[in-house]
Amino acid sequence: MKHNFVFSNVLLLLVLGLSMWGCENNEQVEKMEGMVFIPGGVLNMGGDNEQASDDEFPKHKIKVEGFYMDETEVTNREFAEFVKATGYITVAERALDWELLKKDLPPGTPKPPDSLMQPGALVFQSTEQPVPLNDPSRWWRWTIGASWKHPQGPDSDINDKMEHPVVQISWEDAEAYAEWAGKRLPTEAEWEWAARGGSDGQIYPWGNGNVNQVGHQYANFWQGLFPYENTEKDGYMTTAPVKSFPPNGYGLYDMAGNVWEWCADWYDANYYKREEATSDGTDGPNSSFNPVNPYAPAKVMRGGSFLCNDEYCSGYRNSRRMQSSPDTGLNHTGFRCAKDL
Repeated sequence: MKHNFVFSNVLLLLVLGLSMWGCENNEQVEKMEGMVFIPGGVLNMGGDNEQASDDEFPKHKIKVEGFYMDETEVTNREFAEFVKATGYITVAERALDWELLKKDLPPGTPKPPDSLMQPGALVFQSTEQPVPLNDPSRWWRWTIGASWKHPQGPDSDINDKMEHPVVQISWEDAEAYAEWAGKRLPTEAEWEWAARGGSDGQIYPWGNGNVNQVGHQYANFWQGLFPYENTEKDGYMTTAPVKSFPPNGYGLYDMAGNVWEWCADWYDANYYKREEATSDGTDGPNSSFNPVNPYAPAKVMRGGSFLCNDEYCSGYRNSRRMQSSPDTGLNHTGFRCAKDL
């Protein structure tokens, strides 16, 4: 396994007792149930190939301390345990407050009719024919009654999907779960470092062969012509049970595809160009800058989902960045947690 360490950092890790060589003798590191220890090092963060977007450049180095990360995305079973223990109500299940909602919309946006101002979330619906790929409204529908319990709408359920990743989760919901579990959301730098699995410059968690070369055996993604034809070669139209595909070099599952995963950081499209992006820390920007929707502050999502393919977003690349407002739930968005040493 190739690791992205420079010599000075190896010495530092040895002194701190956090290097991979020390992990084998550290029982605390080995026995964090359901989590994997990710050794620290120096991340060469940012885009690796011509598919990378402008917000993935320039590549820059950032030090990452060792930490734990959930080996899988949080499942419906795990989230149900949290809800049972706390009585938590997710954002998608709460009554809508127009005074709060309009703050994230362009000035003058008219209030929707009361018939639509009911609890719900966004649900993907395939189109009947090709459509412009720069207009997500063609395939996303506001669906009253959609929530983590009913990810496709009120007529759906999760009874046979308890080992699938929980979806229709807002950033606020993910934060609440992480706090209850004694964990936290990973920073964007931690997430990318973990996804790379110990190999520098690797485009995908499995290596450098793209999905058209390696086929469907490494991740759950869209096979076919997005957003109207999915051949389901991987066996799944939507989510797959966690651990359905091979782990990466650190033993983490579904770091590519299945569902997008919330990170702790605010999304700033220009952050990599700022001096503070190369500082010794992984906390990310203090505020959001989202040119797609400048009125709505956004949090980072990583990893791609069952809707990603090369023709649309190539979201399963290690460096791919995505964003959404913290109160948004979608049926391809979930999360996993991290934990400090």
